[in-house]
Amino acid sequence: MPPSKQHLEMLSTSGYACCIAWTKHLEENGYTAEVEHLPIADLMQEKIKAGLKPDLTACHTARIEGYVIEGHVPAREINPLLAERPNAIGQAVPGMPYGSPGMGEPGPDAEPYDVLLVHRDGSTEVFANYPDWRN
Repeated sequence: MPPSKQHLEMLSTSGYACCIAWTKHLEENGYTAEVEHLPIADLMQEKIKAGLKPDLTACHTARIEGYVIEGHVPAREINPLLAERPNAIGQAVPGMPYGSPGMGEPGPDAEPYDVLLVHRDGSTEVFANYPDWRN
């Protein structure tokens, strides 16, 4: 949990209920969120300007304290990013894996996914792993 309310800005297109569900997840975990809806072409340009490669993108892009948070990253993974302050673009959960925050509940039907740390050179490493619940 962040020591005090942390504010982030989220860019999305209108019509994605999962993005609103993700902001609710963040708000339940001590963040405040400001949402701006953009046309899809403008949103994609923002992702590219941030340094995200197409295979790292998802339905929304957020900014907090100089970092980019791409997709359905759990709040508990953002907290150490902000505390440790690595020299990175930010974090990403590519796609929209079922069971990630805003995309349904973790459990037997949830998909495994990784939270990636995105380095400034575009390379990535696994920051956190959410395993296959079915095993």
